[in-house]
Amino acid sequence: MADVKTAAKKPQGSKAGAPKKANDLLKNLLVVLALIAVAEAIFHVGFGSASNFKDAEMHTPANLMGTMYQGGWVVPILMSTFLVLLYFVIERGLTVFKAKGKVNGGEFVRRVQYHLANKNIDAAKAECDKQAGSVGNVMRNGLNKYEEMIGDTELETEQKIASIQKEIEEATALELPILEKNMVFISTIASVATLIGLFGTVLGMIRAFSAMAEAGAPDGAALAAGISEALINTALGIGTSAIAIIAYNFYTTIIDNITFGIDESGFTLTQNFAANYK
Repeated sequence: MADVKTAAKKPQGSKAGAPKKANDLLKNLLVVLALIAVAEAIFHVGFGSASNFKDAEMHTPANLMGTMYQGGWVVPILMSTFLVLLYFVIERGLTVFKAKGKVNGGEFVRRVQYHLANKNIDAAKAECDKQAGSVGNVMRNGLNKYEEMIGDTELETEQKIASIQKEIEEATALELPILEKNMVFISTIASVATLIGLFGTVLGMIRAFSAMAEAGAPDGAALAAGISEALINTALGIGTSAIAIIAYNFYTTIIDNITFGIDESGFTLTQNFAANYK
């Protein structure tokens, strides 16, 4: 009977999961396109304003915005990359900190162990509600199966433990993708932002030396403009990449801790059942 129920769950989940995944991709695409448009508007309207330059030809910047405008067409690409990174950092932060729960994973598992030792399953479930995170969600699913197996008189102890373990694995399989979703965007930006910055740097240096070659003599203004373009792109690329790396490692550490808590909760349930219901 247990096998029949499990088989019935999977098609249901796959049907619901496909449209949801498509909706998430569409949402992310729309957000990225909107942020690109915002970056382009800031660059051309804000940074490109005549008030940011000392001369009418817009050759001499009067402030930082004018200097960034001289960085060339790679700058809005880097700005778009930064805004996209900021969006995913905030989005992941809201999700990961919610999944972390209100109670530390180790402390939560100890409380559940205490209630299970006293055979108070309802109190253990109440602790899951208080934890309100991924560890609590997985533990609650496991406790439901744990309680079901206590009253089962047909299965052997080993089969009951295997059934609890399977329930925990299925619950974990639903939680982990939520935690890891969109992390690939942050890791990709961590690598790509530096490369885009270096690309802008190369373009700036080409522009600087081309200006010198055409003038036939060192042109200080043209050389300074080209080097300025190169350094602006370098700074934006490295800065964006640094933030992405820090955010990725920070969230990965939290996700690893949550995963460890889930593994610990599964081990706790199976070991406790084996000890108390032989």
